[in-house]
Amino acid sequence: MDKALFSDLVDSLKEASAIRAGKKSASRRTTLVTPHVREVRAQTGLTQAEFARVLQVSVKTLQNWEQERRSPTGPAAALIKIVSVAPDVALKALHA
Repeated sequence: MDKALFSDLVDSLKEASAIRAGKKSASRRTTLVTPHVREVRAQTGLTQAEFARVLQVSVKTLQNWEQERRSPTGPAAALIKIVSVAPDVALKALHA
């Protein structure tokens, strides 16, 4: 490995450690706002079972999201955001 690249990597790890310990603030922070899953599902007019099938998750997972016991993360959160913004297009693409 290139010495300069390795040095940058070590510096990044030290900075991450300082941020986690609260000794330094992060230069930027990204927060995703996930829409309320129940409202998104209601917007589509699908049942829990149908919406869960479209998202390829279990009904129990969907129920946990709707009751806010858990929150969707990663690709599921992104997909729910897409469905909330353009439900017709998203559902058409997912059913294809």
